[in-house]
Amino acid sequence: MMQTEQQLQQPRGAFMKQRKMGLNDLIQRFSTNAYGCKHPEVTSILNLSPPQEAELMNTNPSPPPSPSQQINLGPSSNPSAKPTDFHFLKVIGKGSFGKVLLARHRTDDQFYAVKVLQKKAILKKKEEKHIMSERNVLLKNVKHPFLVGLHYSFQTADKLYFVLDYINGGELFYHLQRERCFLEPRARFYAAEIASALGYLHSLNIVYRDLKPENILLDSQGHIILTDFGLCKENIEPNGTTSTFCGTPEYLAPEVLHKQPYDRTVDWWCLGAVLYEMLYGLPPFYSRNTAEMYDNILNKPLQLKPNISNAARHLLEGLLQKDRTKRLGCSEDFVEIKNHIFFSPINWDELNAKKITPPFNPNVTGPNDLRHFDPEFTEEPVPSSIGCSPDSTLVTASIKEAAEAFVGFSYAPSMDSYL
Repeated sequence: MMQTEQQLQQPRGAFMKQRKMGLNDLIQRFSTNAYGCKHPEVTSILNLSPPQEAELMNTNPSPPPSPSQQINLGPSSNPSAKPTDFHFLKVIGKGSFGKVLLARHRTDDQFYAVKVLQKKAILKKKEEKHIMSERNVLLKNVKHPFLVGLHYSFQTADKLYFVLDYINGGELFYHLQRERCFLEPRARFYAAEIASALGYLHSLNIVYRDLKPENILLDSQGHIILTDFGLCKENIEPNGTTSTFCGTPEYLAPEVLHKQPYDRTVDWWCLGAVLYEMLYGLPPFYSRNTAEMYDNILNKPLQLKPNISNAARHLLEGLLQKDRTKRLGCSEDFVEIKNHIFFSPINWDELNAKKITPPFNPNVTGPNDLRHFDPEFTEEPVPSSIGCSPDSTLVTASIKEAAEAFVGFSYAPSMDSYL
């Protein structure tokens, strides 16, 4: 907030370009970059043990999920759903494996966000486990106000379909792009709703691992909705750890970069990084040179400009503690976060009941109001293949392989799952 517009604009422009690049692409670039490969911290990070390297670089094929890894959906399976049930209207997002589209159901005229993923692309990058993990986590989200809901999922021979809540208030990243940074009360409101969602996931033994402004949406009233659960790690007990090297470069915690076992406190580091970005306009330790940024995350002390409250300063110092065993949240998890003085103005029961008026209203006029979506997406033509079931003559051996890899994907909730 103390920085001039011109000072902030240049690094943020470079930052936004870099943000479009995935971690795997980043690693590939490092491997052909002389400076990056010579940097000692980067050399250490890239010197992965075989299991981590396989997961990160996708060099070894993953076997299809075994029946024991599948959720037995029983009567909740929804084999009757098909792409032609929907009228696909606009592209509203894109990812490594497909697109997210605004769609209207032809029978009930309800609007949904339908995530359409190409099985061949997923299999090529050996990402079946992450996709199934995302579906599994979505199944558990129906009871929390700040997590996107899955209505049902289904598949064709070559595609997977997630039928999700349609959220059209825009990405938090989109609003930060436009406003550069937020005043402290607004940042506190968003941080509280995010923390509530993370605390709920932790109560289900799920570590989110990929918190960033692109994965944080605003609904039509201005409340937070957390989305994109592809990097979630399930079955992490309160004292449990995992060691997969994954996430988004700007938000990687030191223990992840060190390839050390990490636990749910990795999410509190990410919350600190997002809060810092909301207050200052860029992530902590940010550098245009990614090798330097990794070095900053590992070694540079946290520096806070004097234009935030002491409570905000204390919270950021607690969340962005490099030693995870001393990080805020390491002993009592979400309880430590919500009891911090920074959140003393928040009534958590009212927050979770959505009784606190959001500090910003996206002012959308209805489902067709796409003002908060990037025109890069909405101006793209809807692929004609999205709403069609493939011709049976096109079901090749690779498509059959894809179908086998995603057995058990289809899902429709039972009525009592909403009670």
